[in-house]
Amino acid sequence: MTAIAKNTVVTITYSLADADGAILEQSDHPLSYLHGGYGNIFPAVEKALEGKQAGDAVDCKMQPEEAFGEYDEQLVRIEERNVFPENIEVGMQFEGHGESSGEVHIYTVTDITDDKVVVDGNHPLAGQALNFHCEITEVRAADPHEIEHGHAHGAHGHHHH
Repeated sequence: MTAIAKNTVVTITYSLADADGAILEQSDHPLSYLHGGYGNIFPAVEKALEGKQAGDAVDCKMQPEEAFGEYDEQLVRIEERNVFPENIEVGMQFEGHGESSGEVHIYTVTDITDDKVVVDGNHPLAGQALNFHCEITEVRAADPHEIEHGHAHGAHGHHHH
C-alpha cells in the first residue's frame, strides 16, 4: 500500500469545522491533490497527512496563521457609493488591491448606506482556529505531467488547462 509522500496524489473526503465543532464546509465528492509542497492544501494538513495511507483518518487543528490568516483591520475599507454598480448588495464580492500592500484581495460588501459602501478584504474565516478532518480514500504515485503542472489530474483533480 502506498504511503503519502512527496509526489503522491492523495484523494480525501473532508470536513472543516470551527473551534466549537460547527461544520463550516464539507466535501460532497472526493478531492484529490498533489502532495509535496505544491500549495494545493494547507501546509499543516499536508504535514499531518505525511506517511498516512488509504483508509486512515486524520484530524488537524489549525490556528488562524495556519489557515486563512489573522483578521486584518486594514483590509476593511469604506468607499464612496458612486464607485459601485447600482445593483450592489451585501455579500457581493469584488477584486481589488490592498491599500498598503498592493496585493490583490477579494473584497466582500458588508454594509451599504446612501453614500458609502463598506468592503472587507479578509477571508470570511480569517482569525478563526479551524479543525480539518479527512478520510484518505486513495494514494497513488503522481504521473510526470501532474508533477510538471503542480497539481493532480483526473476524476477528482484538474480536468483541463
